[in-house]
Amino acid sequence: MKVADQSVPDWDNQKALTIFEQMLQKESNKIDGVLAANDGLGNAAISAIKARKLKQIPVTGQDATAEGIQNILAGDQCMTVYKAIKQEADAASKLAIALSKKQAPAAGLVNGQSDDTKRQVPSVLLKPQAITKDNVKVVFDDGFLKKSDVCTGKYAQLCTAAGV
Repeated sequence: MKVADQSVPDWDNQKALTIFEQMLQKESNKIDGVLAANDGLGNAAISAIKARKLKQIPVTGQDATAEGIQNILAGDQCMTVYKAIKQEADAASKLAIALSKKQAPAAGLVNGQSDDTKRQVPSVLLKPQAITKDNVKVVFDDGFLKKSDVCTGKYAQLCTAAGV
């Protein structure tokens, strides 16, 4: 059962912490999972859960931040959504070059449509990837994150255990 659907003003992690603490209070700490819009907001929920010494619940995030990956390695966050920036940049540059030359994009590049509420816009749709403890190495192999930014302090052993 969904107990709340709350946006966080300005994506502010501190406001997210307060909002989630209020949710926990209202629901007598009975929340079974958190679908957070990004890793920072997910971390705010994790902080509130730990502050109340509650059993860890599934928390998700997005953006594959260093903090999000650390939370995954520690078992506090179950997954983050990773969008390969190199793929996004490659597609964007190919589109920009074609547009600047007043040419159609290369065959197969535009592979879908997005609805902007007024029309269907030809789009390049790339597949995001769920990053869990089992495949956390992807963000390092892609060069998205540096091991030195994640695998520090108490996370060093967790990285080693995860094969990073």
